[in-house]
Amino acid sequence: MAGSNKTNITPPRWLLAELTYKCPLQCPYCSNPLDYAKHSDEISTDDWKRVLSEARKMGAVQLGFSGGEPLTRQDLPELAKHARELGYYSNLITSGYGLTEEKIIQLKEAGLDHIQVSIQASTQDLNDHLAGTESFAHKKEVARLVKKHGYPMVLCVVIHRENIHQMADILAMAEELGADYLELANTQYYGWAHANRDLLLPTIEQFREAEEIAQAFKEKVAGKMKIYYVVPDFYEDRPKACMNGWGTTFLTITPDGVALPCHSARDLPDLDCPNVNDHSISDIWLESKAFNFFRGNEWMQEPCRSCDEKDKDFGGCRCQAYILTGDVYKTDPVCSKSPDKQVIQEAIDSARKSALSADEKPLIFRNSKNSKAFND
Repeated sequence: MAGSNKTNITPPRWLLAELTYKCPLQCPYCSNPLDYAKHSDEISTDDWKRVLSEARKMGAVQLGFSGGEPLTRQDLPELAKHARELGYYSNLITSGYGLTEEKIIQLKEAGLDHIQVSIQASTQDLNDHLAGTESFAHKKEVARLVKKHGYPMVLCVVIHRENIHQMADILAMAEELGADYLELANTQYYGWAHANRDLLLPTIEQFREAEEIAQAFKEKVAGKMKIYYVVPDFYEDRPKACMNGWGTTFLTITPDGVALPCHSARDLPDLDCPNVNDHSISDIWLESKAFNFFRGNEWMQEPCRSCDEKDKDFGGCRCQAYILTGDVYKTDPVCSKSPDKQVIQEAIDSARKSALSADEKPLIFRNSKNSKAFND
């Protein structure tokens, strides 16, 4: 196998439990796989409990309940209770859609530690358009209820060309809602976001203006609100460290039980990703081809192999390298040292051209109909 570096394997620390691909929203930048409709099976409550127990035994301490929309799983409170009993710090990553005060109280009593609510925009029209669902008013009410019941108010807004012009208003909305933490997550172009990249990628001018506004606001609210600003890869000279190193920290389990080193790895060829129905978490983490594939640096090609920064960024994102070059081993094209850097500029130019086009194509919304079309 590619990396196959089984020496000094560190235990998983962060478990992302993608409980379901079902979701009432249709966000066109969703990180779920394009063909999620063909992965409709979901593992049972008992299977999830076993996964949580085995990962905790190995050393995992942080747990994220994600999806899709995890609230569509009726066993969420039961799983949160099990996580508390095991000693996890648990986080619900939710659109907030369908989250009632009664459910918040139930999750609080079960021992859930943290709720992160996403909002698509600062106005109802744009939020509901991007979500494909009338949800804006409910999301804002949920944000207030989360804070009312003693949770830190954690707000996430994914930033892209459709809403980047609202940066100042998004920040004002976060302040009005009493957000303790705000994640401004510039879109990363995988899954549905990649399919919509020409429509979602901001221009460099838009990005710089929005970043300036965000950084000034960050200084203004220092000590009152913590702001995390995730810079878009396409305007960087160096790639982000892929999952803190492949198979070192992060473990993702999909709704149907497939174990992944990162949430997008399902799209990579030849990984033979294992399933928790067939293997223990220990065997998956220590022995599987998928989790050993890019461990260490033996798999690296030049310029990564001789780069003095290879232990900082690990060659960048494997999924991004594959999406943009068709080769999982190549240097992430975001890197200025990559021989494929031009594909980033081509993407930027294509997005700019799309923005200036009089007949710009429509967004492809994340729903089962469109997902089934990607299966054909």
